[in-house]
Amino acid sequence: MKDKGKLLILLLVGSETFFFISLIIAYVYYRNFTNTVDTVAHTLDATRAGIFTLFLIASSVTLIVAKNALKKDNRKRFKIFLVLTVLLGVIFISGQIGEYIGLYKKQITLDSDVFGSSFFTLTGFHGLHVILGLIALTIIFLLSIGKMERVGVAAFSGMDVYWHFVDVVWIFVFYFVYIMPLL
Repeated sequence: MKDKGKLLILLLVGSETFFFISLIIAYVYYRNFTNTVDTVAHTLDATRAGIFTLFLIASSVTLIVAKNALKKDNRKRFKIFLVLTVLLGVIFISGQIGEYIGLYKKQITLDSDVFGSSFFTLTGFHGLHVILGLIALTIIFLLSIGKMERVGVAAFSGMDVYWHFVDVVWIFVFYFVYIMPLL
């Protein structure tokens, strides 16, 4: 393969896919196939989470625009849309932090019960992946404005695969954790 960095990202994303599938299956299993009472679902605000989900999805759109600008060597547009991507990701994480604070105030914690632990594990690991992606995107932005002004498409393409993966994972998490209990 010509682009070894992209291959490595695809391998990482493949392994992370199985990790998140396992976490989602565990959450769904406890809710649907045990006698355990779901203490989390009734306290979640699906509308609020849906709004923050839109910010995360929008960040994928701005990242696509940034990548296309980079391909066309439009550095100014690339930087603008890369910063927008980071800002949208930060808004999403801020929403998750706000939700966590609200749940802790309601005494729903990582160690409160099986649903608390599975909810915080699933959404927390996703949040960690978003934060790692934000760090990487910020580094790419800083490289694009400093002495290493020439960020290449190949260097960026691995990162965009990772970011889109994080967005797709959240769509599944959002469905199984926030929407499915309402059905």
